[in-house]
Amino acid sequence: MKKNFITFVFVFAWCMIFTSCKERYSVGEKVGTLTEFAQSGLFWDSWDGRLNLTQTGMNTAGEPFEFSFDNDRHDQDSLISLFQQAQVEGWKIKIKYHRVMGWNWFENRGRFDYFVDDVEVLDRNFANVLRTSGQAQGHVIDTVYVVIDKSEINFSK
Repeated sequence: MKKNFITFVFVFAWCMIFTSCKERYSVGEKVGTLTEFAQSGLFWDSWDGRLNLTQTGMNTAGEPFEFSFDNDRHDQDSLISLFQQAQVEGWKIKIKYHRVMGWNWFENRGRFDYFVDDVEVLDRNFANVLRTSGQAQGHVIDTVYVVIDKSEINFSK
C-alpha cells in the first residue's frame, strides 16, 4: 500500500510539473527607459536588461522590469542594437513581451522568464528635452541664490 502511494505521488507530481509548463504564460507591454542592458551569463550568454517603468511622463518608484532576449531565437539582432541605442540615448520605449512558466529552469534561454517579442520607440527626446534638431533651444540666462538669515525673521504676530 505504501509503495503504491509513493508511486502515485511521484507520477502525480511528475504530471503536474510537466503539464503546468507553458510557453506563453502571460503576454503584455511595459513602457519606460532602460537602466541596464548587457550580455552576461555563467554558462549561457544572454542579453538581459532592466526597464525603469514610467507613468504619464514621470518615472515611477518601485522595482524595475527585468527581461531577457530568448537565446532560442536568432532573429533579434536588430532589436538588440535598437536597445543598445535606446539605452545610450535615453529613449522612452514600449516593450512587448511574453512570460514563460517552467521552460527556463536552467536559465539556458535567458536570465529572466520575461522575453522580448518587439519594441517600439515612443519618445527619442525623453531624457534630454533640450536635444532637438533644427529647433530653437532654451538656455540658462542667470542663476539666483537666496540666503535666509534666521536672525532677521520676525516670528511674533
